[in-house]
Amino acid sequence: MVAIAEAVASGVIPNSEISIVISNKKDAEGISRASEMGLKVAVVEKAGRSREDHDREIVSLLEEHNADLVCLAGYMRLLSPYFVSRFRNRIINIHPSLLPSFPGTDAVRQAIEYGVKITGCTVHFVDEELDHGPIISQSFLTVLDEDDEDSLSARLLDVEHQTYISALIKIASNSLEIIGRSVKYCK
Repeated sequence: MVAIAEAVASGVIPNSEISIVISNKKDAEGISRASEMGLKVAVVEKAGRSREDHDREIVSLLEEHNADLVCLAGYMRLLSPYFVSRFRNRIINIHPSLLPSFPGTDAVRQAIEYGVKITGCTVHFVDEELDHGPIISQSFLTVLDEDDEDSLSARLLDVEHQTYISALIKIASNSLEIIGRSVKYCK
């Protein structure tokens, strides 16, 4: 979230502004960092509610703040079909693997355990399935023999930030089109 906010503020991502930062955790570092950056923030806790009721409140906030694109960053919950339908092809996420390999949680651990020699990250549109939507961009990273989950995650974080920003530049520039499961670049 911070990398995206800084890229928007500096103009690296053109024609963009952050309308609101929302978290489901009141103690999320992203909320405090967003507040420090002067961004509007909201916390919508899930406790005692169904996934759809929780998502309806978030959708309401996003619509109230005229959000055109929803950028998930560290949001570790599957969105309800209601949420996805309200922002169809306007929700993006980053995942720390080269999807479709290693979806879900612990992707870096899965890659280490599987013994892959190359891993990376994927920015994709979100659909109703876990880590499944059309792929916008992927970047790769060589897995070193000495890598463990922590070292690989740390090295991958910089790649994730660059890949996410690059994907957002393309989206903000209206230079992509979704055709089936494929994302095509128009410019």
